[in-house]
Amino acid sequence: MSNSADTPRGPVRRFVPRPVRLLTAAVFALAGLIFVTSFNTAKGTNLRTDASLLKLSDLIQQRSEQNAELDRSTAAVRGDVDALARRDDGSTKAEDDRLRGLEKDAGTEKLQGQAVSVTLNDAPPNAHAAPGYPEPQANDLVIHQQDLQAVVNALWQGGAEGIQVMDQRLISTSAVRCVGNTLILQGRVYSPPYKITAVGDPDRLKRALTASPAIQNYQLYVQAYGLGWKVDERDAVTLPGYSGTVDLHYAKPVN
Repeated sequence: MSNSADTPRGPVRRFVPRPVRLLTAAVFALAGLIFVTSFNTAKGTNLRTDASLLKLSDLIQQRSEQNAELDRSTAAVRGDVDALARRDDGSTKAEDDRLRGLEKDAGTEKLQGQAVSVTLNDAPPNAHAAPGYPEPQANDLVIHQQDLQAVVNALWQGGAEGIQVMDQRLISTSAVRCVGNTLILQGRVYSPPYKITAVGDPDRLKRALTASPAIQNYQLYVQAYGLGWKVDERDAVTLPGYSGTVDLHYAKPVN
């Protein structure tokens, strides 16, 4: 029973689904479908495992291995071409001797002799500053491009007849470049420790390393933070000949 003073009721309204409610229901339905699909695809395994194969670092390593295989193939073909070119080509002994001398200077022929090897490495993961030195920053604990270049330049100045970085021979157009603490050399990628080998007079090569101001600065970081530094003298070493392309490419303005 109602009283005439009561507020009158409004009209009874039927429930009509609104667009927002329909969209919300659709989103939940789609999410449920995705969860079911993921469960059936994974079958108890980690879906992230396969995704890691697509990391850029893996792609770079794959390309580096392909470049190494192409270098070996190029070297084999170049050897066949050189052998064919030397068959009755009409050249004199003096001309052949001059050609071999040029190939040696260019770094495309094997080189044997006494050598000095220098190995550089990042500091240990738990490295701390030695007494009297400030605590290291991240860049203080890794090998940089300037460190590798300092060693290569010092060895050239010490009269090196030929230099090999990791497993590749350097020539006049070789560039030692680093991205982070990763070495990129002639299309291939390397991680530390880095090994540099130079054929020449060992005593003269070691004196050049000691006299280099850039290497003296590096030695401070060796003492302070434990960066790797090792110099070995070797009696007999054979450096491989450079096997990559020797074509020069340059840019020029368009008329």
